[in-house]
Amino acid sequence: MTALQHPEAIRHFQSLCDACEELAMRYHSPSELRLYADGYIHALRRSQLLDHHSQRRLEELIDRWIQDPSSFVGPDGDPRCLYEAERR
Repeated sequence: MTALQHPEAIRHFQSLCDACEELAMRYHSPSELRLYADGYIHALRRSQLLDHHSQRRLEELIDRWIQDPSSFVGPDGDPRCLYEAERR
């Protein structure tokens, strides 16, 4: 993964990762996590807290992180249990 250099970008990345992991544990689907992340990133972009380069790198990193199945692993090591158990 691409490293973030800006301390605020790192804090936002960690905050968004923590929130997405919490949502995944409450059986939200990957598409719902994507919507949450898009809203977070949009609000961050509008606030202009990060410079353009840091914002773009954060967005790219979040995109890859959400698409990576190993980012969300269930308690038994199976990522499918996060999304399928409560949805049935």
